[in-house]
Parts: sequence; structure tokens; C-alpha cells
Amino acid sequence: METPDPSSMTQQRLIGDLRLVIENAEELLKNTDHYTGLVYQSARAKLAMALNAANEELVRFEEEQLSKMIEATREANELHHDRTGEERILRAFQYH
Repeated sequence: METPDPSSMTQQRLIGDLRLVIENAEELLKNTDHYTGLVYQSARAKLAMALNAANEELVRFEEEQLSKMIEATREANELHHDRTGEERILRAFQYH
């Protein structure tokens, strides 16, 4: 079985880190909605904008990663002349 590409592992780690930051920011926004001061509201608005941008970037990263995985699978299927799903699964579990 092939080992994952190191850059792919780095991208997965970054995506996981970004998800965690987004979750923490969402929790912070939820838990500070009762603060009504101008400074708090301004900070919350900036955080909400940054959170929106982070969510959009996360979607872009995930779509890009999925596209790369689909393309790699297609190329492997062509290379190994896999015609059926069974052939693909059996090849996936073969050790080289």
C-alpha cells in the first residue's frame, strides 16, 4: 500500500486546525452575545467577518482536496485498468 503524500498530510492537518479555530471562534461568539458595550460589539463584528472568511476558505480547501482525491483515483483506475468496483477495492488492499 502506498504511503500518503507528505504535502497531503500537511493540508489535512491545516484543515483540521482551521476547523478547530472556527469551532472555537463560533463558541466565543455564542458565549459573548450578551455583552452590549460598543467595544465588545465591534470586536464581535470583526470576529464574525473573520469567521465567515475562514469558513469560505475551509470550503475551498476541502473542495480542492476532494478534487485531487477524485483525480488521483481516476488516474490509478486507468493505470491499473480497473473496470469494476471490486477490482478497485481488491487493488486498494494489495501490499506492494
